[in-house]
Amino acid sequence: MSSESPERIGRRMNYRGRVQGVGFRYTTHSIARRFRVDGYVKNLPDGSVELVAAGEEREVAAFLEEVAAAFGNQITSTSCEETSPPAEIVGFRIEY
Repeated sequence: MSSESPERIGRRMNYRGRVQGVGFRYTTHSIARRFRVDGYVKNLPDGSVELVAAGEEREVAAFLEEVAAAFGNQITSTSCEETSPPAEIVGFRIEY
């Protein structure tokens, strides 16, 4: 039995639709508190929202599923990119 900790993954999400001015960042930050994820959420100048999440794969997947469920009818498109887990970010925060 291995004593290694589970591998951390990183995901960079971009959400488009009615995602600014609807509490997306605040709600995402609140959802993140229920998961062991690090990262951030921020509005982009083009009207989309960027979310970076890092942690164990199942935690990140469950977190992203809950975000999508919370804003399902407001998100018109989503893109996902694998990224290296940002080591400099501890916890989850709203960036401005």
